[in-house]
Amino acid sequence: MTKHPSRKNTQKVEFDGRQIYAHGVSSHFWHDSYHYAMTSSWSLFFVVFAAMFVALNLFFATLYSFDSHAVANLYPGGFWGAFFFSVETLATVGYGDMHPQTVYGHIVSTIEIFTGMSGIAMITGVMFARFSRPKAKIMFTRHPITYRHNGEQVLCIRIANSRLNVIAEASARLRLLRLETTTENSRFIRIIDLPLKRDQHPMFSLGWNIFHVIDEQSPFYHMNAKLLEQMQGRLILSIEGVDETTSQTLRARHIYSWDKVRFNYRYKDITSSDEQMNNHMDYTLFDEIIAETDEAEPAK
Repeated sequence: MTKHPSRKNTQKVEFDGRQIYAHGVSSHFWHDSYHYAMTSSWSLFFVVFAAMFVALNLFFATLYSFDSHAVANLYPGGFWGAFFFSVETLATVGYGDMHPQTVYGHIVSTIEIFTGMSGIAMITGVMFARFSRPKAKIMFTRHPITYRHNGEQVLCIRIANSRLNVIAEASARLRLLRLETTTENSRFIRIIDLPLKRDQHPMFSLGWNIFHVIDEQSPFYHMNAKLLEQMQGRLILSIEGVDETTSQTLRARHIYSWDKVRFNYRYKDITSSDEQMNNHMDYTLFDEIIAETDEAEPAK
């Protein structure tokens, strides 16, 4: 049985649907709090922010409670009055009814106002950074396919821009990750760049079929689903370009596991024309594939 290191510094990472446990990696929240703030979900972000807000006010309310005369016109009396006064002070609202009336009260309120102004500045910055962070809305087809195209055997992946605006100078890179065994009987994951027939699109707006020619130099030469499964093959497609609406650089990435690749299939056509010669694109057919030959492996 393999002995794992101490679980003290263990992190769980999800990658391509798999759960991987990383041991011995130092994880200090306060040393990388900005990363956690940017990568957490919006719901978790607001829950943590609300919890910190309540905790700070409880802390300062406790400090105010040490001096029963620290705050004038305290209402309601006691701890909860001090809590509501702390909320007003931390938010720099100051309605005017309750106010510090002792030196101790002024000292605590000064510390709280400084804390509140600093906290508001940091939270505002993080929220703006999260909101303004560019995100691509690129549709990736469910299945990469192989088929004959213009007399060549190709690996094809269909993508589309769901915003239907222009992504200028879009570029694509396709890589194959596969498990290999060395002559020393050690195993490692090898990354292979797959050349594309066209790796750039000047005005990516609607759809884009990305082709890799399967020739004798291609790792997909004589490849089939069984061999791809044995080597635990995965395709990584990366897209990058400039959104002309916001002038920001967009990046998107999609990973296809070996069981998503379909051999000897082709995509169903999503384009059509009506009687008025208007062009239509039906994205409900975006993931539909059709067997090209009788040798096509069954789709799952």
